[in-house]
Amino acid sequence: MSAARFENIEACIFDAYGTLLDFNSSVGRAKDTLGENADALSSTWRQKQLEYTWLRSLMGAYAPFWQITGEALDYAMEARGIADNGLRQHLMQLYLTLDPFPEVAATLKVLKQAGIKTAILTNGSPQMITAACRNAGIDVFLDAILSVDEIQIYKPHPSVYQFAVDRLGVAKERISFQSSNCWDAVGASHFGFQVAWCNRYDQPLDRLPAEPDAVIQSLAELPSLIGTK
Repeated sequence: MSAARFENIEACIFDAYGTLLDFNSSVGRAKDTLGENADALSSTWRQKQLEYTWLRSLMGAYAPFWQITGEALDYAMEARGIADNGLRQHLMQLYLTLDPFPEVAATLKVLKQAGIKTAILTNGSPQMITAACRNAGIDVFLDAILSVDEIQIYKPHPSVYQFAVDRLGVAKERISFQSSNCWDAVGASHFGFQVAWCNRYDQPLDRLPAEPDAVIQSLAELPSLIGTK
């Protein structure tokens, strides 16, 4: 897929987990304790975290992302035969201090200097994402941090992307949306954003009824894509 330059972009919206913040870094800091269970636990935790957001949206049974994150961790730990409440609490607290990907701060700074609005649109609960962004030192580069908790349904429901349009006051055709989650990128493209899928892990395209407009491997490619440098 070619990365044709986006046109007339006034705002850049980012997914948080996996796009700006490395969700694997929480388990990574507990590898000494988890040992050989670390990678499998991290993978299962993330997969169940996402599945529970989709299933709860379909069920009409919203719960805050913090609760879902804990429930997904409970599943992952039980699946690996780990019963350690102290470790559970430690992993949950680490989720509030996730590492940003190396290029994130510099990319956001370039966009801000170019006069582009910057925002996060996340499933994360407000206290989660606020703490994580402050810890990562990227909050100063953001005009808005938008959580689905305000509308109580999860991505990729179209109302989530419309929520961002309404809050930022920018037409959807003039918004560039970035996510490392293909399903999220596709959902945003189906809604009408100009979308860059940040395919950090060289994954195949999901078979869904839309495609991102561009595929990049790092957010460092974004400023050139939208014509800011």
